[in-house]
Amino acid sequence: MINSITYEGKELELFKHAKNWKTYFSGQIKPFIKGRVLEVGAGLGATTQLLNDGTAKQWTLLEPDEKMNDLLRNKKSKNEFQANCHIKKGTLLDVNEKYDTIIYIDVLEHIKSDVEEVKLAASLLEPGGSIIILAPAFNFLYSPFDKQIGHYRRYNKKMLSDIIPENLIQFRTGYYDTIGFFAALINRLFLKQEYPTQKQILFWDKLMIPVSKITDKIFFHQFGKSVISIWNKQV
Repeated sequence: MINSITYEGKELELFKHAKNWKTYFSGQIKPFIKGRVLEVGAGLGATTQLLNDGTAKQWTLLEPDEKMNDLLRNKKSKNEFQANCHIKKGTLLDVNEKYDTIIYIDVLEHIKSDVEEVKLAASLLEPGGSIIILAPAFNFLYSPFDKQIGHYRRYNKKMLSDIIPENLIQFRTGYYDTIGFFAALINRLFLKQEYPTQKQILFWDKLMIPVSKITDKIFFHQFGKSVISIWNKQV
């Protein structure tokens, strides 16, 4: 039986306009994507279009939501994805192949049993392969927005280290978007918005992200609104 999950969040449509942020984080991740790739929670396919330049041997878009799965298949039929793309409905429980790269882009925080999820992902990873995670950072920033879109948690470095199986070695972990960190803190303490407006997203993306690209380096990626973590499976 294929595992199905209905996703009720609306932020995918909002954040698809965040072009500067997408360019920024994709630049940190793309060099480590290789071989046969499994993208967990492919959503609208925007991350696929951003990260998949066609050089990967195979790119599987795994999506448990039926409507989003149909949307992905429709996009593929219109040749909106690279030729190496394959669409698969379900969760990791429906996967029985091995991969060289498994990516979670703003997905792991939506999964209640994250320890079991990452353990299963590690078992599907080829020796020398990588798990790449992008997630919202720091639980003290958890806001009504996080709750509204189904986040169970936000992560810091220790939380990620605690859930990663022992046969995976940390290659790189750092925080990104220092300016966005303060915007998230203001929302957590004062605004308490369930959803940002499109104008707010564009303001953050056009004006704050370019500054964060500079301040992230100044502060050596020691804090930020998001965390990027790359883990390699021992050979």
